[in-house]
Amino acid sequence: MKKIILRGITWGHSRGITPLLAAAQRYNEIHPSVEIIWEKRSLQQFADFPIEKLSLHHDLLIIDHPWVGCASRTNCVLPLNEQLSGSYLLDQAKHSVGGSHKSYEYEGRQWALAIDAATPVASFRSDLFEKHREEIPTTWTALSVLAQKGKVILPGIAIDTLMAFYSFCIANGSEPFGDPSQQQVIPHAIGTEALKQMRSLWDLCDRCIFDYNPIAVAERMSATDDFWYCPFSYGYSNYARDGYAGNLLSYSNTIMMPDQKRLRTTLGGTGLAVSAFSENPAAALAFAEWVVSPVIQATLYTENGGQPGYRSAWISERNNLLTHDYFKNTLNSLDDAYIRPRYDGYLHFQDNAGDPIRDYLKHGGHEEDVLNIIDGIYMESVAHGK
Repeated sequence: MKKIILRGITWGHSRGITPLLAAAQRYNEIHPSVEIIWEKRSLQQFADFPIEKLSLHHDLLIIDHPWVGCASRTNCVLPLNEQLSGSYLLDQAKHSVGGSHKSYEYEGRQWALAIDAATPVASFRSDLFEKHREEIPTTWTALSVLAQKGKVILPGIAIDTLMAFYSFCIANGSEPFGDPSQQQVIPHAIGTEALKQMRSLWDLCDRCIFDYNPIAVAERMSATDDFWYCPFSYGYSNYARDGYAGNLLSYSNTIMMPDQKRLRTTLGGTGLAVSAFSENPAAALAFAEWVVSPVIQATLYTENGGQPGYRSAWISERNNLLTHDYFKNTLNSLDDAYIRPRYDGYLHFQDNAGDPIRDYLKHGGHEEDVLNIIDGIYMESVAHGK
């Protein structure tokens, strides 16, 4: 029997690669003629490097949902609604974690399967709160008090400040990009309040945060006793598992804002796409369908460090026991998460609009100047996609 070798590309964290390595090994045991080789890249490369180039050299691609506009224009990956059964995709949609499945649909076609689900959620060191007899914050006011004590950390690199900006815009009354007829990301009155609210929190935090992404935050919190609480950072169930890091992190849904509504965060996660240039598309599609199936998502994938996109895995008692209730304690935030734009060209905005926001949070400045800059980047991104 002729051997089929499939090459896949994912991102270089245990959540991103370990479950895929385990799945590839097991799939090869079941299908000896199919070998799947997974390569990894950094989290930043994952967000930035064009999938139309990666698809030329890989059969299977782990992608971020804002890439689907590019996929639709270039047809560099296969539209799965033309390759997989309607009943399979309907089941995936019905049992999606929040908008994970929907986020990979664009212009009537499904460009990837939601293999992984994430959004910024709260994380904290339960042991330190118990030791110091402090209450875990659940409100904006309590968060501010704890931040004044120097115990709060959050990710402050450009991309994460942009994702947080979306959340604070929603908290102040409007979703970003809500009116395509306007040449603004957000009405400036709302954007101004969002930036001021963010600045009031960022100013209370250690300057180290401006170099931290969500992984760095989780590593710092789990390796040292310096910080007790992070109010919003993309969740990683790995750090809620015994033995993964020096100290266990606990996770919960996000805090309540002054209007008594929970802070909505920005959907992340990843999708599994199949290259349109694969020499073995049938084999690649078969693996994709298998690894995102309900049984594999809820067992093999989760047990090996994955953070699945299929809902039954999140409500599984076994998986919650494995992760000290990570899944059920954060599911509400996932279900309520904001889905980013996916138009072709949006990635230009995402790659550049975080810089002026981060600069404002770090050095100060005028909110109107920041909003004008990101509006300009927005219009560039729209033109970029045409």
